[in-house]
Amino acid sequence: MAFENLLNHKCNIYHLQKTERTIGYGLKPSLDFSYPEKPDEKEVICHFGVESLEASVKQEQPQNVLREKIKLTLPIDTDIRINDKVVDCDSEFEYTAEKPVKIRNHHTYVYIKRIKEQEALT
Repeated sequence: MAFENLLNHKCNIYHLQKTERTIGYGLKPSLDFSYPEKPDEKEVICHFGVESLEASVKQEQPQNVLREKIKLTLPIDTDIRINDKVVDCDSEFEYTAEKPVKIRNHHTYVYIKRIKEQEALT
């Protein structure tokens, strides 16, 4: 079985951007971190590893908090970095990437995390 057959999902990757904002009055510039509107890597083939899913729900006031950690497998040439935003094209869930690991110049995997407060249905 070819490795590409394993990659049955698609995701968009947004690189974290750092900008300096000067506020004047002799104060040091402050750093702003944000993600661009359009993805840097669009519809990348990937695999969200369900078998490594670590999910927990913690009751906090006023909402529940959902924490997930999933192993994401990508082709070797994918440009993914620590703290990138990864968006699942099917579910549109947003994740934050940990440090990517290249495996024997064959493929890349990265653990992605999601911490999200549960929102009320409308």
